Amino acid sequence: MKRRDFLTNTAAASTLIGLGGLGMNSCSRLGQKHITILHTNDVHSHIDPFPASHSEFANLGGIAKRATLVEQIRNENPNTLLFDAGDIFQGTPYFNFYGGELEFKLMSKLKYDASAIGNHDFDNGIDGLLAQMPHASFELLCANYDFTNTVMNGYVKPYKTYLVDGVKIGVYGLGIELDGLVTKKLYKETVYLNPYEIALDMERKLKEEENCDLVICLSHLGYDYDNPERPMDTQLAQRTHYTDLIIGGHTHTFLEKPDVRTNRKGNAVLVNQVGCYGINLGRIDFYFDPDKNASAEGVSIVV
Repeated sequence: MKRRDFLTNTAAASTLIGLGGLGMNSCSRLGQKHITILHTNDVHSHIDPFPASHSEFANLGGIAKRATLVEQIRNENPNTLLFDAGDIFQGTPYFNFYGGELEFKLMSKLKYDASAIGNHDFDNGIDGLLAQMPHASFELLCANYDFTNTVMNGYVKPYKTYLVDGVKIGVYGLGIELDGLVTKKLYKETVYLNPYEIALDMERKLKEEENCDLVICLSHLGYDYDNPERPMDTQLAQRTHYTDLIIGGHTHTFLEKPDVRTNRKGNAVLVNQVGCYGINLGRIDFYFDPDKNASAEGVSIVV
């Protein structure tokens, strides 16, 4: 995207960030192509809403309410994609009993397009993850896990492209280092590769070889850490050249609005994460003019 103006909204606050003097108003959207990106992260097997007695999340979440919301948005704009940033598994008895089958089946019912892989998605081992793959109609994306010497070889793609209303969208996945979070016997011979280096390879391929108009990263690295040695989404945004949106997970970060960072080319990158447990649904609306210049607005919707 050549020029951007990112408008981020929540019920609590809104911020207008302009770059290159590009303004945004309702009139300027006439004739533009409108792409909606919806996303979740760290749902952790929360199928039902929280009970009314819950001290923090009373009556919030639940996949039925999310399904209704997603359907409403798709009816509003058919040019919609739905993603998850990992940690689909672990957190309620549904996972203990069904081993991830229910989660994958319900995500397939909601027509998720792709998901990153979180560390908790290995909690039944890599064999347990493979056993649930027949129930997933969506792609698992991770470019920095090398599954060559494992049973998951061939079941995970580094990236996928989507053509939506003439706009080509490239999506790649990144996973957190498993050593120290997951025991070796669970992830076995999965090899972790440097996410920063892999991200540069992926975005270059998507932009220069696949000719994508929009590049999205599904990241389970975590939003931000005090330790600068740990890979994180905020640093990823600043180190990349072509990535436009980072949909994050792992740290359960409830952002009031998408964070805007500046990449190596001086362009804006949106970084977003919507907490955990399916309480919120992230929504980013991109608007493309005939020259494929884009603007965007983002909102976190309480489910």
